[in-house]
Amino acid sequence: GLSQYSSDPRTEWDLSAYSTRDQVLEAVKNLRYKGGNTFTGLALTHVLEQNLKPNAGARLEAEKLVILLTDGKSQDDANLAAQTLKNLGIEIFAIGVKNADEAELRQVASEPLELTVYNVLDFPLLSSLVGKLTRVLCARIKEKTGSAVKDIPVNTGPQLSPTDLKISAVTSKSMHLAWSPPLRPPKKYRIVYFPSKGGITKEVVLDGAVSSLQLSNLTSHTEYLVSVFPVYDSAVGDGLRGVTSTLPLSSPRSLRVSELSHNSIRLSWKAAQGATQYLVLCSAAPDGAED
Repeated sequence: GLSQYSSDPRTEWDLSAYSTRDQVLEAVKNLRYKGGNTFTGLALTHVLEQNLKPNAGARLEAEKLVILLTDGKSQDDANLAAQTLKNLGIEIFAIGVKNADEAELRQVASEPLELTVYNVLDFPLLSSLVGKLTRVLCARIKEKTGSAVKDIPVNTGPQLSPTDLKISAVTSKSMHLAWSPPLRPPKKYRIVYFPSKGGITKEVVLDGAVSSLQLSNLTSHTEYLVSVFPVYDSAVGDGLRGVTSTLPLSSPRSLRVSELSHNSIRLSWKAAQGATQYLVLCSAAPDGAED
């Protein structure tokens, strides 16, 4: 499977899309480059939420490997998102090109770093990595699948997944989330939220016995995407998703002008709830004096 990212990740094809090597190579040949920002944390979260799911072709009993290819430093928290994947047993290989940040690659990648971190000066040099990387990936899979595979429930319906996400008490800075827990209580919940038009991805981890959360310190008048994931010892249930906009900040009202003189005016207004300061801008008529 392959996803491409800038400020908004895009799935190019799922794990289940192609079944032969030639089909994959043809898809790579037809891939259109996606320019833009470098939100690596958002991209890793996208891979977990969208690409490593049963309906995208991921088998719960199979080993999960993610290869990150980047040519820049992330503009959001890539380490937090990577740690979430690694905590779920997903191995990350990090490959940097040109301006990639080596320290960040080493933070994001799984151990041992001498096998999972690569860095080259330009895109054509990536071909020099193919042989070694292929051998390392195959060896890692054989090594991990050589051990006994636990019985993992394949059913990701109501038994493993929460339902009925309700978002309420929305203000300019906060909102309240609540959901119905799955039939089998999870070990914990991962709540991921971020502005839909791009911004820092934040994450909260809750005990599996809790089924509500107050999100605070949000940006006013902003649409947020919210996801709730149940995490088990050896599986992640399907996530709940919701979209809600925070309210705009309240405005001052009833502006009045009084006590006019040749060089002054008095302004008065009804207070805006929660405001701690006011910024007053005064502009002269178009052909008048300076602002």
